[in-house]
Amino acid sequence: MVQMRTMEIMVGGFMAAGFVALFFLAMQVSNLSNLAGGDGYQITARFDNIGGLKVRSPVTMAGVRVGRVTEISFDNTTYEAIVTLQVDRSYNTIPDDTFAKIYTAGLLGEQYIGLDPGGSEEYLADGGTISLTQSALVLEEIIGQFLFSKAEEGGSDGE
Repeated sequence: MVQMRTMEIMVGGFMAAGFVALFFLAMQVSNLSNLAGGDGYQITARFDNIGGLKVRSPVTMAGVRVGRVTEISFDNTTYEAIVTLQVDRSYNTIPDDTFAKIYTAGLLGEQYIGLDPGGSEEYLADGGTISLTQSALVLEEIIGQFLFSKAEEGGSDGE
């Protein structure tokens, strides 16, 4: 009887450890573990089209994650998307003429912001703005432009 009780306690402990491990795995996958009060500074960038960019999307520089997207809003006067980025405090020497582009990870993957550093000796600070941006490439628009150009070529060959 005592041996059966010990076995039940061990199985219960193993199950509890498994649930705790699953919880931490879910937090890592969902990026919620980095969300609360990260140490960093905020900068903004304006884009004509952000595609499928989402809050908590990574911000990378040279392939290294340097921050996250914290907020996305819309400017009613310029009709642009305003993206707020939180950059880790350890990356405090990003030139103020840095170029921000929206990339896609894989063919149908998530979108993220890639930063290409400029050559300025002035650095972005808290509340700074990235003025050089490139919007997301929307696959439907590219296909539509390709089909339209092919239709024009076909129409001009027949005349």
